[in-house]
Order: sequence, then C-alpha cells, then structure tokens
Amino acid sequence: MLPEVSRAEPSNNKPCPDQTAPRHQQYQESNTMKKLLLASLFAIAGVSGLHAEETEIRVHYAIPTIWADTQKALADGFMAKHPYVKITIDGPADGYEDGVQRLLRESVAGTAPDVAYVGLNLWRVLEDRGLAQPLDSFIGSDALAQGYTPALLSLGRFEDKQYALATSASTLVMYVNPTLVEKAGGSMDNFPDTFDGVIELAAKINALDNATDGVWISPHDWRYQSLLGSYGGRPMNADESDITFDSPEGIEAAGLYQRFANEAGMKSYSENDARQTFPAGRLGIMFESSSLQKRFTEGAGGKFDVTVKPLPIAASDKSKVYFPTGGSAIVMLTADEAKQKAAWEYMAFVTGPEGQKIVVENTGYAPANAKVIEDKSYLGDFYAGNPNALVAHTQIANYAGPWYAYPGAEGVAATDQIAAALVEVTEGADPSATIKDLAETLRGLLGMK
Repeated sequence: MLPEVSRAEPSNNKPCPDQTAPRHQQYQESNTMKKLLLASLFAIAGVSGLHAEETEIRVHYAIPTIWADTQKALADGFMAKHPYVKITIDGPADGYEDGVQRLLRESVAGTAPDVAYVGLNLWRVLEDRGLAQPLDSFIGSDALAQGYTPALLSLGRFEDKQYALATSASTLVMYVNPTLVEKAGGSMDNFPDTFDGVIELAAKINALDNATDGVWISPHDWRYQSLLGSYGGRPMNADESDITFDSPEGIEAAGLYQRFANEAGMKSYSENDARQTFPAGRLGIMFESSSLQKRFTEGAGGKFDVTVKPLPIAASDKSKVYFPTGGSAIVMLTADEAKQKAAWEYMAFVTGPEGQKIVVENTGYAPANAKVIEDKSYLGDFYAGNPNALVAHTQIANYAGPWYAYPGAEGVAATDQIAAALVEVTEGADPSATIKDLAETLRGLLGMK
C-alpha cells in the first residue's frame, strides 16, 4: 500500500498554488500524476517479470545414478523460494572426471554452465585454469553462522581463498549381505574389523557357489586413498611437492587389491556391474561410497537386509588414520555479475540446511553443513530410523580428511594412471614395483622433479 500523503492546510494570508489554478488545470495535473504513478508501478512490475525470465542459471552435475532425482528436488525446492530464477540442469556426465573434462572443453568454446558440481578432489583443476570464481565476498565474514565450519570450508579452500563449497560428504564403507555371511558360517555380531578377517570371510562367501562373489572394490584413486589412509599413509606431502604413496603403507594398500583377487576370488567387472550385483544378492561384501546406501537398500527390495560396516583400521596409531572425504563440491563459473547474485543464492540454498536435508535424505551422503546436524528438527527422525547412515556419518566425523587432488592441469590424468596401475596389481603385477614406478611417473607428469 502506498503511504498516505498529508496535505497542508492553506494559510489565511496566502492560498495554496493548486487553489489558484483553474479547475480544469487542476484536473489535468491530477490525472497526469495518476498516470505517471501507474506507469511507474507497471514499469517496476515489468522489470520483475523480465528478471524472472532472464535470470536463468545453468547447472552441471555428474553421476546420474546417484544425483538425477536429487538435482531435480534441489532445483524445485530452490525455485519455489526464488521464482525469479530459473534453474536449467544440463545433461549429466557419467563421472566426475568426465565432467571436469567436459567443463574444460566448454570453457574454451564459451559454452560453460554458470554453476557446476564437481568431485571434491577435482575443483582445483578448475581453479588452476582460472575458471572457478572466488566465493569469499558472497559468504561474508560470519561463515560459521551459516553452518560452514572451518573443516567444511577447508575442503574448498586454496591459498586463503574459497573457491568451492562441499555439497555432500562420504567415506568408503563396507556394504554387507548378512544372508550370505551367515550361509558362509560368519556372524554379523562378530563381523571382522581387520582386512585379514574380511578377506577370510569373503573367500568363504565366494566358495558358496559359482553365482556368488565374495568381495569387490573399484580400482579408483579415491578408494585407493581410503585404503592408504587406513594404514596411516598419505598420497602427497603437506606442501604437495612430492608423491608419498610409494611408502610401505601405500604398497600394503595396493597389495589389498591383489589379495582380494587371489585369496577371495574378486572378479574384474565394471563399477556399474558391481552396483547391480550387490543389491541383486550375489555379492557378499562391497567396498563402496556411503552415498549409495539408499540406492542399494531400494535395489535389494527386501531380499536381504543391507548392512553398513565401517572400514577396517590397519594402522597401529589411529591418530594417523584418515579417510578421504568423497562427494561433491559446488563452484561458480559465471563471471557475469548480473548472474552471480542468482548463482550464489542457488549455491547458498544447496549448501544450507534445507538443501542439505534434501541431499542426505535422497542420496545417503553425509551433510556438509553443521546446522543440519546440530538442529535435530532437520534430520533427527532420519537418523533414528536409519542406523546405517549413522554408522557412515559417524565414520566421517571421526576420520574424515581431504581427498587429495593432484595439482596442476594434469591432475585428472594422474588419477587415470593410478586406476590403471591398480588394475595391473589386481591382475598379478608386483605391488611394490608397480607403485614405485607409478610414483616416479607421476612426479614427472606433475612437474615434481
């Protein structure tokens, strides 16, 4: 409602100017003022309407098997609160590595999206190319009040600048089929907490019949870093000037791949095949991201009780153990100031408690905002009815650490070479020689020697 205008009483000695004008002139002036006021109101409404149509934010993401439904729920939830912003979701990339390569190509072609979800270990590739926009001015001086703890901020911070915000967090866990464990003579109440014990149990499950497999893990950088962290090792030194996974801990971690194959009969099928085999009830133990809990539970459809167990701790000194935090981070790519405000509003929603509640309930990832954990009104009931998630998220709370990103433009190529070396080890190559050769190759690739 427009404020009421008070009209001053005319002086006895001097009439008001509008009273001295002819009546028809007063009418014309009044009518003109009304028209100007209406025109202004319509102009304001018109600008709002144009803003709603023009502020379109394109969003890139990867791994549709985990994220497709969740991305739609996030976009719908945001647009319900921000009707002047339209979220358009690009066709997804199959994986985070493929997604970053696509973003690099699109940036050269001038067709890059405004916002992108990337692996927590890969946003540095975009920062290195000058594509990720700094976020400090958007976050402001009180990040903690928004639920961004120093630990969470560290996952997207480099050289004292914030380039990314975590949107989901996961660690490597063991998914277990209790039915197969019991058939093989094992017990869920006394489930092994060492790699030796897991391999022994997996071998018994594998021996049940030709259609049943005992264990599976992907030959992938993040999985390898997780095993390495269990032994207390690190892939690089603190200042990222040298490779350190060619240590005894790194060789032991790589050797697990060969032991899984030789001692427990691990098959060399693809990640997609494995993610179908476990919920189908034909795989006893699967080392996989905690983010897949919801998918596996739904896929099992009641055939068995999908159970999550924490990753074994191999180091004698638990203070050295870390499990790299997998999951995704969100980055702003648009340099258009007109779009940046809307892009930030979307990013703040996704990484805020409302968006994180959507992420947790739909994916199984742990939240990346402290408020959603501290305030039980968000996820209290969820944890009460979901003990598997509590196991996974507790592991994150106890042992989460950075997912090391290999620096420079060749960072993605480095992860590809790690995966290839793990395949060689699985198929029989000597773990020590293979890992040491790999380390030397990466030192050259990454300019460390």
